[in-house]
Amino acid sequence: MRLVTPGDSAPASVNKYLLPHETQVITVRRHPAVLMVPVGLVLGGLIVAGVLSNTVASDAGTVISWIWWGWLILLGWFVWRVAEWSVDYFVITNQRMLLTTGLITRKVAMMPLAKVTDMSFKRTIAGRMLGYGEFILESAGQDQALTNVDYLPYPEQLYLEVCEMIFPNKNPQPEEKTLPPPPPPRRPKEQPRTDDVPASPGGEEQA
Repeated sequence: MRLVTPGDSAPASVNKYLLPHETQVITVRRHPAVLMVPVGLVLGGLIVAGVLSNTVASDAGTVISWIWWGWLILLGWFVWRVAEWSVDYFVITNQRMLLTTGLITRKVAMMPLAKVTDMSFKRTIAGRMLGYGEFILESAGQDQALTNVDYLPYPEQLYLEVCEMIFPNKNPQPEEKTLPPPPPPRRPKEQPRTDDVPASPGGEEQA
């Protein structure tokens, strides 16, 4: 199964980084679990702000304002992280891997498929529960722009797809040739019966 069918097209923010002769095979966003920490901070900040507003600073209007302004700043940071997640993509073409990140300052990390010598696959307990994994790439070079990609969705399917592209089967089994059906048996020619042989002229019995 392929995550992107040949007829689909990459998003506009990614398509401009693809070469004309490249064919995209996989295009996915990172798993929403990458936003777990921002979500936890926003919810925790909301609880803390509500508790402080009702207890510590119940009579100080200025302090309450600062508390809620701080939470609004935290909320704005969370919205920024969601916007960044929406434009980050992991793309695999028939020639290379790309990871695009950043909302204002765009960063494109790339690894040619031909240079990948090994790839590790890791899933933590949280990754098993929520459905994401991490790829760790190794190549022949010392410094590479793309070494690990975390929070990837469909981890098992994605791992098998990538391994098939990096390490293709060089000795595919030949397809079995189906033999044509045998011809129908030939019917033997019927021999003429003696009753049907015409009598010779003048062939009456003589006494």
